[in-house]
Amino acid sequence: MDRELALEIVRITESAALASAQWMGRGLKEEADEAATTAMRTMFDSVSMKGTVVIGEGELDEAPMLYIGEELGTGEGPEVDIAVDPLEGTSIVAKGHPNAMTVIAVGDRGTLLHAPDMYMEKIVVGAEAAGLIRLDDPIEKTIDIVAKVNHKRVRDITVIIQERDRHEELIERIQKKGARVRLFGDGDVGASIATALPRTGIDLFVGIGGAPEGVISAAAIKALGGDMQARLVPYTEEERERCIGMGLKDPDCLLQLNDLVKGDDAIFAATGVSSGELLEGVRFLGGDLVETDTIVMRAKTGTVRFIKAHHRLHQKPHLIEPEHTEQEA
Repeated sequence: MDRELALEIVRITESAALASAQWMGRGLKEEADEAATTAMRTMFDSVSMKGTVVIGEGELDEAPMLYIGEELGTGEGPEVDIAVDPLEGTSIVAKGHPNAMTVIAVGDRGTLLHAPDMYMEKIVVGAEAAGLIRLDDPIEKTIDIVAKVNHKRVRDITVIIQERDRHEELIERIQKKGARVRLFGDGDVGASIATALPRTGIDLFVGIGGAPEGVISAAAIKALGGDMQARLVPYTEEERERCIGMGLKDPDCLLQLNDLVKGDDAIFAATGVSSGELLEGVRFLGGDLVETDTIVMRAKTGTVRFIKAHHRLHQKPHLIEPEHTEQEA
């Protein structure tokens, strides 16, 4: 992949963040998602590449844009796989909560896992524990391993896990072991990446979440030198058949980091929509001046960049703006 592609991907996540941020706190999650998806899809058309969505908003009959198999880009340039989540945290934006972002992962053709939009079981750690974790190990053993390599007491280990009924038993076991639990509502890409950034204080990510978010997270974890294992969780026979139809002969197989993102190169980019531990959200500075905060990284070089950018909204005609309320009028 050309390194210039990284900046093009940043332009796309920025555009989606600007579009969705205008719906912050309005209680309209579908509208926020549509705004992000439309802006992202429009910007993809301007990028010189032959891109194919391998995991995204769903299949053709489920999503009008950014569906699995959709071709993106001008049709000229590098041939790449794309994993996309136009707005990670639609409910977050609707409620005005933190940690919403727009995210994309790109890899050379044939390198990103091709799978349905379904659930995935995951475990993620930073560089110190890379190569030492196993998804099928008891959580108690994993906590001991992570504590040892991170030079921490078990009581100082923080495990981040999504607050869902399906995780109740796992949460109880973690707490019984003596480690700390950090719960989050939505947005497991940011939670996964936090394990590989020492400043966050997060040591381990575990739990079941979305498969698109898993593949996107894997691109970032590869760039950060961390480790990840996963397994798809087909709840129905239809989902199992869809996995097989996409080339996964054994839908229940253990997926290593190199199964999720093959090779030594991938690009990851995320732009904050609402502020969180990883990124600042979109900030409206007055008039039509807006500031965004983006992280972009590349596995081949291990480079991680944080980009702050100023934008003039009147020069972004493709953005979908909310209609003015009666009070504003």
